[in-house]
Amino acid sequence: MQVEIWSDVVCPWCYIGKRRFEAALRQFEHADEVTITWRSFELDPSAPRQREGTSSEHLAKKYGLSNAEVKAMQARVTDVAAEEGLTYRLDDTIGGNTFDAHRLLHLAASEGKQDVMKETLLHGYFTEGLAIGEPSVLTDLAVRAGLDRARASRVLAGTDYTDEVRADERDARRFGLSGVPAFVIDRRIAVVGAEAPAILLDALRQAWAASEGATPLATAK
Repeated sequence: MQVEIWSDVVCPWCYIGKRRFEAALRQFEHADEVTITWRSFELDPSAPRQREGTSSEHLAKKYGLSNAEVKAMQARVTDVAAEEGLTYRLDDTIGGNTFDAHRLLHLAASEGKQDVMKETLLHGYFTEGLAIGEPSVLTDLAVRAGLDRARASRVLAGTDYTDEVRADERDARRFGLSGVPAFVIDRRIAVVGAEAPAILLDALRQAWAASEGATPLATAK
């Protein structure tokens, strides 16, 4: 069974969704037959390498909210993350472009280390307050995830895996995925959002039991 997860490394619900999916997978009877692939999705493709100002200021401007409203929203997300065992320091996050992070995830996939790379990027951004758009930071995180420093540096300095990132994003549009996280199982069943483990588990079981005649999600317009 193939599970593809579209997400971004600066999406707070994506990290929560990762934990909830992991909880669902632990209960799934055929977990050892599941292959997980992380797919690229940029929440803000136009973002600079490193955004100036605080995350609160950016959200207030983007959504037309007051500072108090943003703080309340961030507190709610932080509390939900804590319920999943995650430590969020949203005030300390340094926003920026995530395209290179996604290229690095494709490099990690080629070495069988994509999930640990994803975890390392998410933790680096949400818990450590690292500038996820900076090549030097990304290189250090790649090494932490078990990748070769020289190879990671070469990828980040060039254009490797650009086509793979763009292909992921085209597929997201083709499937009508406008939000993340999005869990696509065997390209037949999709769950969009950081849903509870029970819902994700049910989707896994439905996909497992699906007949060969089911209409693949890939054909959806």
